Amino acid sequence: MSEALIEKYLADKSSRFATVAMTDTNGLLRGQMTAVSGLSSLLKHGMGMAPPQLALDPTDEALDMPGVTDDMADFHDDPLTLDGSSARRLPWSKPGHDLLVLSHYKGETAAICPRGLFTAVLDRVKKAGFSAKYGIELEYTLFDESHESARAKGYRNLKTATQHKSHDLIIYQAAQAEWYEAVAAMCESLRINLAKMHEEIGGGFMEACVAAGEGTEPADQLVLLKNFLRSLALRQGRAITFMPRWNEDADSQSTHVHISLKDAKGKPVFFDAAKPHMMSDTFRHFIGGLQTYTADLMLMFLPTINSYRRFAPGTFAPPGLTWGFENRTTCFRVIGHDAGSLRVENRLPGADCNPYFTVAATLAAGYAGIARKIEPHEPVIGNGFGKVPEALAFPRIMTEAIARFRASEFARDWFGPRFVESFAATRQSQFDFFARKVTDVELQRFFDLG
Repeated sequence: MSEALIEKYLADKSSRFATVAMTDTNGLLRGQMTAVSGLSSLLKHGMGMAPPQLALDPTDEALDMPGVTDDMADFHDDPLTLDGSSARRLPWSKPGHDLLVLSHYKGETAAICPRGLFTAVLDRVKKAGFSAKYGIELEYTLFDESHESARAKGYRNLKTATQHKSHDLIIYQAAQAEWYEAVAAMCESLRINLAKMHEEIGGGFMEACVAAGEGTEPADQLVLLKNFLRSLALRQGRAITFMPRWNEDADSQSTHVHISLKDAKGKPVFFDAAKPHMMSDTFRHFIGGLQTYTADLMLMFLPTINSYRRFAPGTFAPPGLTWGFENRTTCFRVIGHDAGSLRVENRLPGADCNPYFTVAATLAAGYAGIARKIEPHEPVIGNGFGKVPEALAFPRIMTEAIARFRASEFARDWFGPRFVESFAATRQSQFDFFARKVTDVELQRFFDLG
């Protein structure tokens, strides 16, 4: 279908430009509009782009990345390989300017490229005889503020799209029908398989869900959804944030990954009717792997200084690497009632995570549990927000997550030494930048009498 779309676009004499995009470490799409006359060559040979794109924070602050932004860097272009199967239509561009093709780095830079890294994990799991079926839920907050007005207010006292907490309230959903309809229309053009949308647990707090699929497609779709939700809001003079905590009174915003595995013949391997809760040994070991290795990979789930604000006391965020049946107070929630629906929901990642990193890390940790037959801890029954065993704790501060990631042999095995060192360096650079800042609350508490 997608390759046919490209062929049709190339054959149409009115076609002028196509957009080639890659995903940076923040999950932001970066790319260029290229003349259609050169698109066939790019599809065959790739397109050059400088690797420092992978060392930028969202507002283009350059972070430290060895060999890319340091004294050894020459800022050369490395090739992007275009994925013809990813082609889709841009939602608001005119015909002839509306083709979008996703890409990822090949060659040396593939080692630190989010989509390239994810495809390598999918391939490794496939060689072991498994494929993943997964869907992703995304939480965000919509504001009746422009980015300019929010900045002018110092990002305080902002007007959210709804005033009150609004979990599943149809009143607010109906009042915001134009927004929901615009999101649905945008997703249709972008070939995003949108499964669900609803109000969440705070003012302006919403959720949108990408339906389960296989390969890179659901992660591709979530990247597209995050980027173009921002664009839709901008076009309406409004703003969206995916910050896990955008202020002290807001609840935490997250990304939830629902995942199961199939064998080489396409048979679901998490289901066994003869076992308690229909959980196969394979599924149980997958949970064991998540509990064993997720703490090493926290940076891939929680990549910014703000990510760790989500775990402040009183927020509805996982207290530890616990699991349970239909239990939203645990980190790993087992859901489903038959072979087609039985799955685990990873509730740990923040809304600011990169979807490729999040699914890759979830899949790697879970598969390792299967390969090593790791038994999980006992499931949580009832409210899981009490004391968590030390073995199920995870890093709550960014520096601890960076140190653990750097020291992890598991991370190096699955994602490669270069990625581990490069990504850890960018996160340390981000932390060091914020460590130099003096916050308003510090001045309020300590200036006069501290």
